[in-house]
Amino acid sequence: MRMSSFVGLSRCLGAAALAFMSGCGDKLPIAAGKKGPSFRTAPIVRMDIVRTVSATGSVTPRNSSSGIPVGAQVNGKLIKLYVDYNDTVTNGQIVAEIDPLVYEANYKSAVARLHVSQAGVLTSECALKQREAELVLAQKTFDRKKTLSEKKMAPVADYDSAVEALDKAKAAVESAKAALVSAKAEVENSQASVDQAEANLSYCTIRSPVDGIVIDRKVEEGETVVSSMNAVPVLSIAEDLDTIWVAADVPEADIGGIKVGQDVTFTVDAYRTRFKGKVKQIRKASTTTNNVVTFPVIVEAENPDQKLFPGMTATLSIETARAENVLAVAAAAFRFRPKEEDLERIAGEVPRGRKLWIKPAAEGAPLEYVMVSEGVTDDSFTELVCEGAASFEGREAVVGYQTANMAAQDKDATNPFMPKFPKRNQNKGTAPEPKK
Repeated sequence: MRMSSFVGLSRCLGAAALAFMSGCGDKLPIAAGKKGPSFRTAPIVRMDIVRTVSATGSVTPRNSSSGIPVGAQVNGKLIKLYVDYNDTVTNGQIVAEIDPLVYEANYKSAVARLHVSQAGVLTSECALKQREAELVLAQKTFDRKKTLSEKKMAPVADYDSAVEALDKAKAAVESAKAALVSAKAEVENSQASVDQAEANLSYCTIRSPVDGIVIDRKVEEGETVVSSMNAVPVLSIAEDLDTIWVAADVPEADIGGIKVGQDVTFTVDAYRTRFKGKVKQIRKASTTTNNVVTFPVIVEAENPDQKLFPGMTATLSIETARAENVLAVAAAAFRFRPKEEDLERIAGEVPRGRKLWIKPAAEGAPLEYVMVSEGVTDDSFTELVCEGAASFEGREAVVGYQTANMAAQDKDATNPFMPKFPKRNQNKGTAPEPKK
């Protein structure tokens, strides 16, 4: 009885298992027919591409990073300061004055010494004329003594005395000439002292060297300035803040694409406005910080209403290339390489070179390709440059293979991590608007 029950139970379990497997058999064709690996694609569309280099810099006045220093070249007490912060000054305007009392006295003393030297020249000239007259007399005496001596009418001693007197007269003339030269040199030396004293006196009046705005003041009235080897700074003047410079450090990896005259946009934290400028100078004096080599790039920009202050931090976007209304595709499409089995399905030999792989129009058809060359890229999207590029508008380029897991979930073949196509003219941060 127990044995027959066990056999009956086994038969029931076998029938249930067969029924279960029969029920599962209805699902097998679906599993066998599920989608295999397919391609991830990106559309080929028309858009604007702007390639930019980003950098950080600071706003500076023109021609000087901290303004043009106006210094004192002489020592003394500052008795008057005529300007203050943010005052507008013009070239040659008096901005400060140092007590001139000592320098006026030095100037008068130098002038007095000059007059003495000039008088010495007159004395030397008179002495020279006297010596020249004595030379003339000595020459006449010599001539007479010589004639008498030749005729044996005068002793030889008189002739010898005449010769000696003539030589002394000649020497006296030469000595007087040297004294005159020395006196004239003393005049020149005194004149130099007068010029120096006059210059020091003029330095007591400090003038602005340029047109600009006072951005810093180093001293106060009544303070004594002491100038040694270098001029003591009194003021800093920014030259014409209607136009400013932005000094930015660009890494060596990006400096090759930057050229003088390129368009630049930049922002500062104080305003939401984007300011525009142009690359004015690329300096070759490199700086190495933490093994990163950078080069200074100077950008010149208009400063409407003088809203930009020296020292503000600016975030720049330098436009190095632009392509407007061109066919473009995600940059990843140019890096795709088909598998060997997909290449074998293509008729003929696939040439070497840079290619863009196009998704076939018909299901199951082999991949299509087109030979392309380098176009403008912003690292996210790249211009499509090839023969007959217009015919590919609206087609889809292959950027990679879709996994079987994604296909089983019936997901879209488009790469979900692919960057979205930007709205026209807004595809690169602070890039400038298209040129009109």
